[in-house]
Amino acid sequence: MPVVVVESPAKAKTIEKYLGKDFKVLASYGHVRDFKPKYEAVDPQNNFKVIWQVPTNARKHINAIISALESDPNLILATDPDREGEAISWHLEEILKTKFRDITTDHKNRISFTSITKESVQSALKEPRQIDMDLVDAYLARRTMDFLVGFNLSPILWKKLPCGASAGRVQSVCLRLVSEREQKIEQFESRNYWTISAAFKNTKKQEFKANLVVFDGKKLGKFGFDSAEAASNAEQLLKELKHYEIRSIISKDSALNPPPPFTTATLQQEANRKLRLKSTETMRVAQKLYEAGHITYMRTDAINMAPGAVKECRDAVNTLFGTNYLSQKQRVYKNKAKNSQEAHECIRPTRLSQNAQGLNIQGASLTQLEANLYDLIWKRTIA
Repeated sequence: MPVVVVESPAKAKTIEKYLGKDFKVLASYGHVRDFKPKYEAVDPQNNFKVIWQVPTNARKHINAIISALESDPNLILATDPDREGEAISWHLEEILKTKFRDITTDHKNRISFTSITKESVQSALKEPRQIDMDLVDAYLARRTMDFLVGFNLSPILWKKLPCGASAGRVQSVCLRLVSEREQKIEQFESRNYWTISAAFKNTKKQEFKANLVVFDGKKLGKFGFDSAEAASNAEQLLKELKHYEIRSIISKDSALNPPPPFTTATLQQEANRKLRLKSTETMRVAQKLYEAGHITYMRTDAINMAPGAVKECRDAVNTLFGTNYLSQKQRVYKNKAKNSQEAHECIRPTRLSQNAQGLNIQGASLTQLEANLYDLIWKRTIA
């Protein structure tokens, strides 16, 4: 039977349930190769050649995959649809092609999907492809920079600076941005300004406040009065006036569009604001929801939804809330992020007709934390 390899045992269990006994689904338990722990692991003088090794804790998982392939060398790599997932598939292929001649670089043995549902997995099996070497190269560039910057510079900083300071591909750049922002804050010159507001009551004794925006026939600027004397003169003039009359009230209807579906960043922000979750905890819970097949892939910067998901979402709104709450046409959001991976979807539930309570009724057995995060995602998507 074909051997399907994914990253985690939880994901393997879910996919094996969909594929049945005709497939063997195994987990690699994450990355299966890493840099050799030496300063020479990357050689900048030799086209940045990398020396890889298989960690001890990964060998038993590799051996289990090899053992399964000895019965049927039909390998299917079904790791996550991002840079890290593509890298894991590439590492597996590089290791296994030395053992099995049927496994080659030009062989179409890679499948990917953004949601772990029966339909998505079966559809992906019909469209296998080669490993995307552009994604692999992006992974190699990142890992190489991590090594050259962090692994080599940090020991120097440990010797030269107190408090165990370290360097890194990302943290060093962030530190510079923070430093530059702090310098701008220190250089900022504050100034005083004054504004005037008044409290009014209507004939029903209802009170409301209004800000003075026009004085002496001139519209005031954003900061009101720029001197205490001018503000005092205006205030004195207002005090001398005994009677005020509101001559007109202008009411305007405004439409407030819901925010776009979640990306990784916006999910982390909203989960922190509403659920008080740290980013790492949000991603840990989202990973469990994804591996159980409840949400789409949680590492994405896309805000678009698949056409089928849009229809399912509109059907769910119509069923749950009625036509009065259904927008006349589909909302289309433009992604402002540069280099956004539009091939991916936003983070959304895989079954849009069910909130967390509905999933638990169907036997999902979500923890309270999982249910809270799922409902957060469900409400944003439905909105």
